[in-house]
Amino acid sequence: MTEASTNTPFHAWWEERGSANRSEVTRIPFSALDGWGFERQGGNLTHASGKFFAVEGLRIESDDGRQAHQPIIHQPEIGLLGILVKTFDGVPHCLMQAKMEPGNLNTLQLSPTVQATRSNYLRVHGGSRPRYLEHFWGTGRGRAPVDVLQSEQGAWFWHKHNRNMIVQVDGDIPVHEDHRWVPLPELLGLLHMDNLVNMDARTILGCLPAAMLPARTRTDAFGEALGQSYETGDGAQEALGWLLDVKGRGRWNTRLIPLDETHGWTRQDEEIAADDGSGFRVIAVRVRSLHREVPEWTQPLLAPRGDGRAVFLVRRAGDTLHLLVQARYEPGLLDHVELAPTARTPAIAADEEVPFLKDVLSADADRIHFDTVLSEEGGRFHHALTRYQVIEMPSDFSPDLRSEVGMNYRWMTVRQLMELVRHGHYLNIEARSLLACLHSLR
Repeated sequence: MTEASTNTPFHAWWEERGSANRSEVTRIPFSALDGWGFERQGGNLTHASGKFFAVEGLRIESDDGRQAHQPIIHQPEIGLLGILVKTFDGVPHCLMQAKMEPGNLNTLQLSPTVQATRSNYLRVHGGSRPRYLEHFWGTGRGRAPVDVLQSEQGAWFWHKHNRNMIVQVDGDIPVHEDHRWVPLPELLGLLHMDNLVNMDARTILGCLPAAMLPARTRTDAFGEALGQSYETGDGAQEALGWLLDVKGRGRWNTRLIPLDETHGWTRQDEEIAADDGSGFRVIAVRVRSLHREVPEWTQPLLAPRGDGRAVFLVRRAGDTLHLLVQARYEPGLLDHVELAPTARTPAIAADEEVPFLKDVLSADADRIHFDTVLSEEGGRFHHALTRYQVIEMPSDFSPDLRSEVGMNYRWMTVRQLMELVRHGHYLNIEARSLLACLHSLR
């Protein structure tokens, strides 16, 4: 496994930014929210401006008549996630940001150059405009090898997507103290450090085109098979047809409902929670930070009750590594189904069995090639942690992909996934994160 050194100029800068960060996040009751409130009719939790986001209700109904309800974040605007890239001495460098987010376990994480909702960059909050935004707009911007709309967590967001961008620049760029040029090979190595590279940076890195990836350095058997996986695959069209077949089976009907109508959930003074204690809670926080566009604000956050896990099971077929990919349903996704890791916890439904979880939990340590705990969106989720893993199975590992469960799984190469990630709504957020993690293993 590739390990990131902690004795580099980056880490000296990171330690300095951590010392300079002055921020505080405290739980508050809903009544202490400033500018937020529950609507009289329907009970949705909304902002007085009508912007930012809302917490509403969701009803999920399957073809067999089963129903489930839950709160969900509704943010009907497209945010911008962008990384500036410039080449120094023949090596691509990414302009990364030390950014505070209220839901981060460690407050400060490594973020894209620009990470902003539409409400942010239109300054609905009355604060300053995000730095470097001008490089991602208009005809004067640099070349954009990545420019694609991608989804976010379909279990917690309703139809949420962001514009993921990489823009290449040549001229001088003034570097703010909260930003730093990081060599791309080092940035990918930092994915091996717990809770350092944030979700918004990972989703962009997961969209990297092959031409921008650093040269392979691993020469062991796994590295050689992984390298071949970047070169092998007869195109993604057949896999796309399979994905569209799964999407078209359409066993679900989902729609937004008033928050007051989410059966099985109770609103108390400091949280909205499931009556059975499962899933997640909705809480409220007060945030103070000298390093954000606004120095103080309040907001709701979605707080998972436990850590998650996202795993690609892989195997060598001949000299090529293949990934077992899942076509996974999530109620908030625009098309309901996107490509996902082999195993993902927590499950969508409390009583749902997670296929291949036993294989994950019983894997020998020497077969685990990537194993890092990484944070999800700290601007909307409170301490949402996922353990990302790449686990190699024996070459004779051969699950039945013709069974009712197996029909939602398919072996694919890295090259095929990289062809599909160029387009929106094919790979979900966890799959894109793991694709970035695979880039770090080359």
